[in-house]
Amino acid sequence: MSYSQDGISRRTFLTTTTLGGLALAAGSVALPFGFSPLAAAVDASLSPDQDKVVWGACSVNCGSRCALRLHVRNDTVVQVETDNTGLDRYGDHQVRACLRGRSIRRRINHPDRLNYPMKRVGARGEGKFVRISWDEALNLVTDSLKNVVAQYGNEAVYINYTSGVVGGNITRSSPYASLVARLMNCYGGFLSHYGTYSTAQIACAMPYTYGSNEGNSTSDIVNSQLVVMFGNNPAETRMSGGGITYHLEQARERSQARMIVIDPRYTDTAAGREDEWIPIRPGTDAALVAALAWVMIDENLVDQAFLDRYCVGYDEKTLPDGAPANGHYKAYILGQGEDGIAKTPAWGSRITGIPQARIVTLAREIAGAKPAYICQGWGPQRQANGELTSRAIAMLAILTGNVGIHGGNSGARESTYTITIERMPVLENPVKTQISCFSWTDAIARGPEMTATRDGVRGKAKLDVPIKFIWNYAGNTIINQHSDINRTHDILQDDKQCEMIVVIENFMTSSAKYADILLPDLMTVEQEDIIPNDYAGNMGYLIFTQPATSAKFERKPIYWMMSEVAKRLRPEVHQRFTEGRSQSQWLQHLYAKMRARDADLPDYDALKAMGIYKRQDPDGHYVAYKAFREDPQANPLATPSGKIEIYSAQLATIAASWELQADEVISPLPVYASTFEGWDSPARTDYPLQLFGFHYKARTHSTYGNIDVLQAACRQEVWLNPLDAAARGIENGDPVRVFNARGEVRLEAKVTPRIMPGVSAMGQGAWHNADMAGNRIDRGGCVNVLTTQRPSPLAKGNPQHTNLVQIEKI
Repeated sequence: MSYSQDGISRRTFLTTTTLGGLALAAGSVALPFGFSPLAAAVDASLSPDQDKVVWGACSVNCGSRCALRLHVRNDTVVQVETDNTGLDRYGDHQVRACLRGRSIRRRINHPDRLNYPMKRVGARGEGKFVRISWDEALNLVTDSLKNVVAQYGNEAVYINYTSGVVGGNITRSSPYASLVARLMNCYGGFLSHYGTYSTAQIACAMPYTYGSNEGNSTSDIVNSQLVVMFGNNPAETRMSGGGITYHLEQARERSQARMIVIDPRYTDTAAGREDEWIPIRPGTDAALVAALAWVMIDENLVDQAFLDRYCVGYDEKTLPDGAPANGHYKAYILGQGEDGIAKTPAWGSRITGIPQARIVTLAREIAGAKPAYICQGWGPQRQANGELTSRAIAMLAILTGNVGIHGGNSGARESTYTITIERMPVLENPVKTQISCFSWTDAIARGPEMTATRDGVRGKAKLDVPIKFIWNYAGNTIINQHSDINRTHDILQDDKQCEMIVVIENFMTSSAKYADILLPDLMTVEQEDIIPNDYAGNMGYLIFTQPATSAKFERKPIYWMMSEVAKRLRPEVHQRFTEGRSQSQWLQHLYAKMRARDADLPDYDALKAMGIYKRQDPDGHYVAYKAFREDPQANPLATPSGKIEIYSAQLATIAASWELQADEVISPLPVYASTFEGWDSPARTDYPLQLFGFHYKARTHSTYGNIDVLQAACRQEVWLNPLDAAARGIENGDPVRVFNARGEVRLEAKVTPRIMPGVSAMGQGAWHNADMAGNRIDRGGCVNVLTTQRPSPLAKGNPQHTNLVQIEKI
């Protein structure tokens, strides 16, 4: 492969064996297959046009939304800058993109962009396609959709979980909020899902405690004395844009709050900025919390007044009717509950790997800091016992009375201030059935066997039909981001099960290779949209994106695609879908609604000219449950009792009525439970290392995973402690095989004391690269070759951090 001077590959576009030398139809495209940004720049220098600067945004699923200023010459993006507005001070900072967003030129101009509609001609996963016309592609999609609905009903149509353009509005890819969902809701509905691959367990569990899942904004750390972060790593997961990492650093600089990071891996959020790193075995956070609680109770360090007034189930006097005697949290901790085990520091140390003395001093430190900001990322909950873990970490904030106050937190991940936004309406789904987003492969293979009490089906007692048609818009979860890739491949190979997979994408991703029809999408920076901030502390903003260039080749926007399918379904479907508006007219219509609710917003043309509009939180900082703390009678929580439910009667009912396996636990209390493939699993005899994935700087999940400069800057490696490496004869940089009963991955080892012994880790999102007709060994470093499809008990969520593996030097 040859490279141009600016690092962008100049090889001619070829989709595997797909287009194999296919000649271009005369006049059909504006640019040749071998289009090179460098060549375009040379041409521009010979007859230079004046640069124009166009506002765009990086709208991928990282928790930030970054403004981009795209320099365009001769209809080509030649340079990328980021936000340069505002005074750039705390509370009015510049929304600066990270290296991913700043490399977006390499995505836009990438020689491997999808340019034409294509139809599969090989087996699913081979990546063999032929080019077809838009008319043929849309007719094939529409005919298949009509046939599936006629034969099986709308419940057989599924919109797969995707998040590649989760930051968009009209371009948004969140399945139940996308234009694909709007189309299907105009045509009888679709099988929907609940949960996300990122947050299923915590989003399901926290409402049983608080009625919702909210935390204080990170900016509120200016009021904190202590910050305790369980598996929260914004320096890599939210390293730019809204400035969560910026707020964390700037707020601590002002408050001088100590920061303790509890994580199996020494993350970039720690990276010398922390006061202490406490490594912990994956999946054991709830055991640490229980041991800390034992010290706090034993030494009378809990906020008893807070527990009495605001909580249900801490002790006998607040236990709800119908709960068993000694069914409260205090009894569980002291060993007076059902299991009869006191959760002492010695007990917690054996499970977590944290020294007993450190547990004691940590408990005293957390209880003594007023206020303390206790939070968790989404890594701890992405375990097979993640629902219990989420509620357990929240107990530290509850026991110490840090909920609903400035400088405190609920124990959840940070929340944010947002500006008014009017989302593209997707209409009501006539199909009320839902499955967990993680269960779609089961719904293909054994759909009618899936029930409410065993598999978490919602809306009815069981599924009636399997999934027969899949829409996949801007996502790589068909293969790359879903667990147990080899099993998924086997299910998808049989196209008599799922009969049609439609993929709308920018690149031939690992998932796109499984498409039956592949449609080339425009990127967000190539069309008009208004994008709100995601997590941004106490400053909200709107970004008005404009098309940086014309639509190249035969790429089309999602609104056009869905409008064309709607037109082919029925005229009334098309009318209901479009309501007679173009994409631009929809944007103006939605913004007019926003201004009607929020008169302080600039007018449409002014926002368009500004590119980005910012506003500071008028309340200073977002404080979760502040109104409840001030007056719990006037402002009850959305729990059945209106209070914080340490003991949940709802969960007690579920635990008694659902079908659970012997090693699955649903509990009314936030207890610790061991798990399959955990630290104490018998399977460690064969696979002695715990393995988890982490969000990597080089990618946002799998987006940007094909950008060469990012690959070079952040190599794909498996992290291994020096003690574990020495026992295996492995040195830093050695090629190794990471394997278990589900598959094998080959990549280089990173031998480092930044991960605790007995644990290994791999950046998630690397593109799967294996000969699926041969040995199936992945050489791309995709962790999901090794992860399990067995879901968590309550949320039926993704437990992709619960894995056991062996690692050997090659």
